[in-house]
Amino acid sequence: MLPAPGFHHLHLNSVDPGAAIDFYLRRFPTSVKTSWGGLPALGAPNNVLVLFNRVATPPPTSPQTAIWHFGWHVPDTRRALHGFQAQPDVALLPLYTGDAGGSVLISSDTWPGTGGVLGRTKAQIAEAKATGVPPARSGGFGYMRGPDDALVEYAGNHPAERFNHVHLYHEDPFCAQLWYQRHLNAPVVAGRTPPVPMTEATCRVPRGPDRTFPALDRDGMLRTPSAAVVFGDVALPSYMRQGDRPLTGTRGHLYDHIALSVRDLDAWVAKLRDEGVPFLEKPYRLGETRAVMIEGPSREALELVEVR
Repeated sequence: MLPAPGFHHLHLNSVDPGAAIDFYLRRFPTSVKTSWGGLPALGAPNNVLVLFNRVATPPPTSPQTAIWHFGWHVPDTRRALHGFQAQPDVALLPLYTGDAGGSVLISSDTWPGTGGVLGRTKAQIAEAKATGVPPARSGGFGYMRGPDDALVEYAGNHPAERFNHVHLYHEDPFCAQLWYQRHLNAPVVAGRTPPVPMTEATCRVPRGPDRTFPALDRDGMLRTPSAAVVFGDVALPSYMRQGDRPLTGTRGHLYDHIALSVRDLDAWVAKLRDEGVPFLEKPYRLGETRAVMIEGPSREALELVEVR
């Protein structure tokens, strides 16, 4: 079996890549301004890139694609929050708590999630209030609005600052997890496996009926089912799409595609062709190497980059 790919880069479309990179450098200063394959890039300390393609008009962020947002680990969420609050060009986003319209800026300032879910239903919030469950007041996650209307998460408390994840929506999270396991040999994140082993015949699990908080939406967020795979040290967690509209393809949108690194591109092309995976682009030159573009289970574009 071919070894699982590593995470190479997240590719964004931007009207001003230079300004976007400078924005992220001010927020996450252990990263560096660089370039790769002739494109401007942000280099995170864990050898992960965010590449930028310049576009003439603001890249679309709707209708919703499979890529929801991307995020960084930070050593101290509260310290990061205070630093961001002192920077006038940072738009911090409220997390609604489900309690009479209340909101917080970091999740640890409201009731902690329960049952392995990063949130509570209104019934669980009532239970937490009745039993005196306190907020953690440490760690947790928050969001900011980035350049080109990007949604950026920061989460702590972790040993070091680094690019940590790209959060996805899927039509069926457990089916998508099986797809990534079968076709890309992806490891599954511990704790994000279904309660019983899934097959392609049983992986379509309905959305949980109750919305949870804290959430970026005042009405809450549907967080079950939840799945996740990992490439290198970057996770691809996923929830089911929130609305009723099917997800659209990522190409040309703000989050254009995710790139994974492989050692033997020809072997991967042969494997994926044999398995009937859709190809968006045949093998092509990319800087000093080669790449190919395939389509994932929820129309997300995935680039395989040969890195020897």
